[in-house]
Amino acid sequence: MGLGALLAMTPLVAQESAPQAGQAPAPVAAPANNGATGGHPLTEQDLSAWLDGMMPYALARGGIAGAVVTVVQGDQLLFERGYGYADVAAQKPVTPDGTLFRPGSVSKLFTWTAVMQLVEQGKIDLDADVNTYLDFEMPAFDGKPITMRQIMTHTAGFEESMRHLIGNDPDTVMALGDYVREGRTQRVFEPGTTPAYSNYATALAAYIVQRQSGMKFDDYVEQKIFAPLGMRHSSFRQPLPPALAPMMSKGYVLSTQKPKPFEIIYPAPAGSLSASGSDMARFMIAHLNGGGPLLSPQTTAMMHDFEAPGIHGLNHMALGFYEQQVNGHRAIAHGGDTDFFHSYLWLFPDQKIGIFFSMNSQGTPGSSLAVRGQLFHQFADRYLPGPAPKGQVDEATAREHAAMMVGNYTNSRGAYRNFLSILDLIGQTTVGLDEQGGLLVPGVPSMADQPRHWKEVEPFVWVDTVTGERLAAEVKDGKVTRFSSDMFSPFMVLSRTPWQYNAAWLLPALLLALGIVAVTALAWPWAAIARRRYGATLALTGRARRAYRLSRGFAWLALGVMIGWMLLVTTMISDLNALGGALDWALYLLQFLTPIAFVGLLGLSLWYGWTVWTGGRKWGAKLWSVLLALSAFLLLYVGLAYHLIGFGTRY
Repeated sequence: MGLGALLAMTPLVAQESAPQAGQAPAPVAAPANNGATGGHPLTEQDLSAWLDGMMPYALARGGIAGAVVTVVQGDQLLFERGYGYADVAAQKPVTPDGTLFRPGSVSKLFTWTAVMQLVEQGKIDLDADVNTYLDFEMPAFDGKPITMRQIMTHTAGFEESMRHLIGNDPDTVMALGDYVREGRTQRVFEPGTTPAYSNYATALAAYIVQRQSGMKFDDYVEQKIFAPLGMRHSSFRQPLPPALAPMMSKGYVLSTQKPKPFEIIYPAPAGSLSASGSDMARFMIAHLNGGGPLLSPQTTAMMHDFEAPGIHGLNHMALGFYEQQVNGHRAIAHGGDTDFFHSYLWLFPDQKIGIFFSMNSQGTPGSSLAVRGQLFHQFADRYLPGPAPKGQVDEATAREHAAMMVGNYTNSRGAYRNFLSILDLIGQTTVGLDEQGGLLVPGVPSMADQPRHWKEVEPFVWVDTVTGERLAAEVKDGKVTRFSSDMFSPFMVLSRTPWQYNAAWLLPALLLALGIVAVTALAWPWAAIARRRYGATLALTGRARRAYRLSRGFAWLALGVMIGWMLLVTTMISDLNALGGALDWALYLLQFLTPIAFVGLLGLSLWYGWTVWTGGRKWGAKLWSVLLALSAFLLLYVGLAYHLIGFGTRY
């Protein structure tokens, strides 16, 4: 990633007014100047009235057991409250200072803060080759190394790393050094060119912190971040220390179901934090006040104000934080999701306002994402109002631009060079048009489950007319090449899928091919049973009979292999514990059988077709032999294109 805007100095007086270590920020009720005209006064009383009305309804509607909200302004805690239950069966309520939540990838902000502390000390250069700090080699990509700045802006080019992502067995916790070696994934984009969110890259950054500081990462965070802020109810350790374990909220799929075990995050620095809402308030206050006791105002400004290049009209990455624009105000933020906890942290540096929100349940489909999205937008509309986006593209041009967007797109965050790339075939984003010729883009629904309506406000920049969220596209040579939106910008983009991988034709063709292979396989024993019943004999001899039988046998093998892959991938995605290596035996078996099945079926179907066409068979047999050969070719193509043919357990 190239250069961006730097350094708007934060006043030193803000650092001096931050809470001292061990000192809890005191709630205040006085009206606060939020820096915006209009809107409600940002006070404890108004926050209480609004949130006490919204949160119980939102949690109940979404099937969410409990949540915590903290709001800070300046150097003071303005509001903190727990909603619902930390333990439904025991009717244990959530409390902001006595209940721990798992904020998921919000943990990364602590890792990035640690990196910036070492940058400030001259122990890390943001633009140096990271191999300078490693005890193993990170290969260059086309001769280009990666830097810490690229890691912090998610442009190092790594594909998604799924192996050893999340589980629930404490005995499987990995040392950070072991994880960064074993979990190392391939780089698929030129560094600095393509945002592709990476948990692995964050763990790599933490390993560099560990090496450059001479302290284990957990010890470093406890001594250099938690202790100065008085964060006594926070830990990256897994499982939790005995003193904190009783405070941990249960995690749920739905509030009506039994709780799930404590989650183990293998790239721990990317998501293993457990923290109370009150402790997260301390962290926000430090960042809103020139770094507090953690960073100098200059380093804090460098971290907050950096703007990495991105798609025009959308948010930028800062260093670790990412932008969120709302009502003309700039927030820097980070969201986080484990299987069961869903969280977000927003800072408005200009207004010195911070919000932390976390839920302990998945809830009904889409509800947890909708609730936190609505919380952010309703907070901004209530306390930080601003003018509606201006601009209008004429109707004819808007229709033309929307039509240019139509097609299938692949997310930059995904697997590209291992068998899990097959998920892209069934998960591509398909952009279409509504009845009025406007954009129709799949995405997170609103709290009312209403579709999004996109209005083009400038060329190739659209705004959701309800939430104000934006969507924008890049155009090259008169064609849309990629787009992103405020839902996943600036750390992911969706690029137009090349024709050879486009699910619009490839997925139906694959299903048809599987159907032909399945009919071929099933017809073999069915025909044998019919011949036996009616006393008939197979009217094939010699090579024709052998080709017939072998091609049918390999049709069964190919069909079994594809079913095996579907079961394996489905199991891994539905139970992330299976990503830790428990199913390696099945993976190795499929990797052994797949080339035999696909290459064998193609070769034998061609041989069988040759015997059919040279043996004077009827046109029905000739046509089916061609369809079988084409189906076998397509299966082999899919096996090669999506790395079902290959060996190894890095995914």
